[in-house]
Amino acid sequence: MSQLSLKRLEKSFNEARIIKGIDLDVSEGEFVVFVGPSGCGKSTLLRMIAGLEEVSEGEIEIGGKVVNDLPPVQRGIAMVFQSYALYPHMTVYENIAFPLRVEKLGQAEVDKRVGAAAKVLQLESRLQHRPGQLSGGQRQRVAIGRAIVRQPKIFLFDEPLSNLDAALRSEMRIELMELHKRLGSTMIYVTHDQIEAMTMADKIVVLNAGEIAQVGSPLELYHKPDNLFVAGFIGSPKMNFINGKVRSADGATVTVDLGALGTLALPRASTAVAGQDVTIGIRPEHMRLDGGEFSLEITPTIVEHLGIHTIAYAILPGGENFIGLFEGNPTIEDAKPLRIGFSIADAHLFDAKGLAV
Repeated sequence: MSQLSLKRLEKSFNEARIIKGIDLDVSEGEFVVFVGPSGCGKSTLLRMIAGLEEVSEGEIEIGGKVVNDLPPVQRGIAMVFQSYALYPHMTVYENIAFPLRVEKLGQAEVDKRVGAAAKVLQLESRLQHRPGQLSGGQRQRVAIGRAIVRQPKIFLFDEPLSNLDAALRSEMRIELMELHKRLGSTMIYVTHDQIEAMTMADKIVVLNAGEIAQVGSPLELYHKPDNLFVAGFIGSPKMNFINGKVRSADGATVTVDLGALGTLALPRASTAVAGQDVTIGIRPEHMRLDGGEFSLEITPTIVEHLGIHTIAYAILPGGENFIGLFEGNPTIEDAKPLRIGFSIADAHLFDAKGLAV
């Protein structure tokens, strides 16, 4: 049985529908990431699960029990916010212990739970410090500790790393993944950063305009995106898209006319007919300098030499932006034509509605 189940969930503010009939099951112990652009509804969805936003339509079940009308404290959840929300006048110990004080637990139980959380989060030497004496990463750990001591069924994280610098975000990602392994708890994590989603999640829920665009493991979404939105959102740099028209389709192969770039035959079972608009997708990291089954010439407008790899940006004859990512430091120069290619097996095909073929 799913530990969390969302059934036809909707949220409206006046006439604006923010969440549009979402169905989702989360199994016990999963690390699930809600990802999507700003305004897609991911934080609103998390706040509905937490009980901080009312449900307009549908049901939220936790442990098989409908919790729509239960206050947050009775849902068996704990939430970690983007802002640390720590009390500056309290010590680390008292900040972590605060929810236990509210529950009026005995001092022995408070000491036990705070001590266990501090050990897990490596905060034992900081328990008598105040938040102003801590780094950003340590403050976030205190906020997580305050959630851990409640021993919730489900942890909810609302963009908890967005206030940290890039290096510290990377460290905290690893710490959260290790924490998940140690606790074995269900965790739901909201972020707009698809790299965080790809590195942390067991299961990713991609949201777009209040609807689920696709659910799957990180590699499923990377290798088999269901639609143009997911294909363009998952992966960094984002997937290249080339507009074309179907020249012919025989049920086993679709031949696409890419204008000045030539034609590309893809082994796809499709009901496409000649003249239909389609889109070819190819990831920048799948481009090769040593040629391929399909080649094209680009003239880089900007080249980034990053040591581990080199990124070339160009504009295709049809006006589409194009990116090539190559390992190491090959000789690529601005404004100098470059022939590159890719394997047909790495190409994606999307129909006129933006759905994967």
